[in-house]
Amino acid sequence: MDPAQPRAEAVAVAGGCILAVGSRAEVEALAGPGARVVDAGGRTLLPGFVESHLHLVLGGNELTQLQLGGVQGFDALAAAFRAYAAANPGLPLLMAQGAGYDILGRPVTRGDLDRVIADRPIAMMSPDHHTVWANTAALQAAGLLQGAEMPAGHVVVMGADGLASGELLEFEAFSPVLALTGDLHLQLGIATGGEPEPWPDGAQRAKDKEKIAAGLAHCAAHGITSMVNMDGNRYTCVLLAEMEAEGRLTARVKVPFHMKPHMDLAELDRASAMAAEFRGEWVTSGFVKMFMDGVVDSRTAYMLNPYPGTTETGAPLFTAEQFKDICAEIDRRGLQIAVHAIGDGAVRQTIDGYEAARQRNGARDARHRIEHIELIDRADVPRLGTLGITASLQPPHAPGVMDFPLSGMEAVIARDRWPDAYQWKSLVDAGAALAYASDWPVTDVSVMRGIQAALTRQPFEGAADERLGLLETLRAYTAGGAWAAHMEALTGTLRPGLAADLVLIDGNIEAIPAGRIGATGIALTVAGGRVTHAGEGFAA
Repeated sequence: MDPAQPRAEAVAVAGGCILAVGSRAEVEALAGPGARVVDAGGRTLLPGFVESHLHLVLGGNELTQLQLGGVQGFDALAAAFRAYAAANPGLPLLMAQGAGYDILGRPVTRGDLDRVIADRPIAMMSPDHHTVWANTAALQAAGLLQGAEMPAGHVVVMGADGLASGELLEFEAFSPVLALTGDLHLQLGIATGGEPEPWPDGAQRAKDKEKIAAGLAHCAAHGITSMVNMDGNRYTCVLLAEMEAEGRLTARVKVPFHMKPHMDLAELDRASAMAAEFRGEWVTSGFVKMFMDGVVDSRTAYMLNPYPGTTETGAPLFTAEQFKDICAEIDRRGLQIAVHAIGDGAVRQTIDGYEAARQRNGARDARHRIEHIELIDRADVPRLGTLGITASLQPPHAPGVMDFPLSGMEAVIARDRWPDAYQWKSLVDAGAALAYASDWPVTDVSVMRGIQAALTRQPFEGAADERLGLLETLRAYTAGGAWAAHMEALTGTLRPGLAADLVLIDGNIEAIPAGRIGATGIALTVAGGRVTHAGEGFAA
């Protein structure tokens, strides 16, 4: 991924850094008597993958929860929950992940889940992590059965009987249910922007670090050496810093401060303090995350035009002027901004905020980002390149590409807008910088599956082919991601002096048919010169 030397035969590593990149003969000549030599056997070596948008702590925490991906129909749902309940008799909440919005072929109610299990609190999360469905016992234990007042955009859906229906939209609404697990303090950043109170003691931090370690190991097995963790707070940074000191941190992690609509601008002092405190090579902050809207499936994504067959458009979580003021203040502080914006209305309002920041503060190398961009108005496409905005996109999210079905897309995006949906190549052609990611645990963290999704996607009806080529795709998972995270002077390319962050693909990626790349394993992952994953039977 180094434009000055795009291909080479070998790399030498010393002291956690790349010493040399060149021909096999040149590099082998550097090997002293104690050097470890790994013959890759014709496999493809790349810079370690940069996962530009994931949720490390949440993903690690969810690895032990019930997984409902692919489960369809009441009988299958009930069987899965009951088996999980039998295997986990002591859990205060039986929590499941990956429940499709159409899992029952109709809206899910607490009554449906009561028929699954009535005498224990159970709940299940949608794949996009923006909706939870809970049974009566869980709603009662969480204090939500009678309903509850929520901030704008967060809803405890009520039924005709005057009680909660069981459907909870967005973080503030379902946080009381998640709190039943005892792990809510791990989600405070994304849920409220706050910190745990009281501060967790050593025993609790040890438990939390085990969950992070599980997530790190899972990511290392997929070749990931750097990641932008799109949730978190100072507590997250402290846990990661402790793990670094203990020699247990196996990837470079960037953590945001979360700015919520209810916060005053003065709260950004906390963002600046995090940026100053955590600025090392392994744990860093320096950016502010915001949510402009929700998701299309629950119709909480903010659209310029109504959803098909409705008068609903969703609504932005920030007012336009409030958001401009926040962006200008974050930018003034020299911090980066990343905004979740899915609907075309949310994308436009985010671009407007970035433009206002530039007008007030002047242009700088900010690399502000928009996360997701599932729908964009054509007039806004060139504005990303003009304003230096990075498109942080997720190839696995496009319907019909990986795990999300194409069926149902027309219910949330009108067919005449499909050419404007999930644009990748069009944004790049118009000048936007690009970073690819998974949004794990929303989708599988596997970069190889993400690469396959990016290369095999078929155009939507009436839309252009939005695929980029193999090398451009690999760049978006390596050098592009590093640049988008202001980490290009540290990682993302294989150049002497940069960190020895490497991934060895278990095959020649340029010879593997695109439709089989996702099944290709990772032979070796190296972060900072240290092997963090070795494929079975290789380089043990």
